[in-house]
Amino acid sequence: MSCFAGDPNFCPECGNVLPLPGMQDVVRCPRCSFSIPVTEFAGIEIRTSVVFNPEQSTVALEEDDNAELKGPVIDRRCSRCNKEGMVYHTRQMRSADEGQTVFFTCIHCRYGWAVAQLL
Repeated sequence: MSCFAGDPNFCPECGNVLPLPGMQDVVRCPRCSFSIPVTEFAGIEIRTSVVFNPEQSTVALEEDDNAELKGPVIDRRCSRCNKEGMVYHTRQMRSADEGQTVFFTCIHCRYGWAVAQLL
């Protein structure tokens, strides 16, 4: 008895995506070896579409000098104004197997700099 049902693109036994029908007489699930005759796919039309993000959502936001700094505050001395208190955030700027970059911003004078972390 099948656990999954309804869509011929998925294996009714394990739910895995079935490969596209080819030159063979059957389509075989790569996970559980369930097989279905290729004739079951006759007349089925498969459509795909790609939806891109709207252009305005990918535009970088401009920083407002009067905006409140948000994020965790640490006890680190600013090299410009020599006061304690830095806000930081991290980003993966390079490939995934390299360390992330830490961006610091002084909460007093808004001086900022980045430090690359090594793994």
